[in-house]
Amino acid sequence: MITGKAVKKPIEISYRIAENKELMGTLEGIMEANIGDYIITGIKGEIYPCKADIFHETYQITEEKTI
Repeated sequence: MITGKAVKKPIEISYRIAENKELMGTLEGIMEANIGDYIITGIKGEIYPCKADIFHETYQITEEKTI
């Protein structure tokens, strides 16, 4: 048996913050994003919602724009 520890590689993602409730098709099926949730686009174009507190625990913002 092999055991060990690992750390996620630093992979850049893009995101936007939901301004309304939204339903979206993800790799895991239909998911709902609520106002204030982060909607992440992964490296293969996949999208998924993430609660704000989890986003800030997991990611470090490197660039942010208001459009």
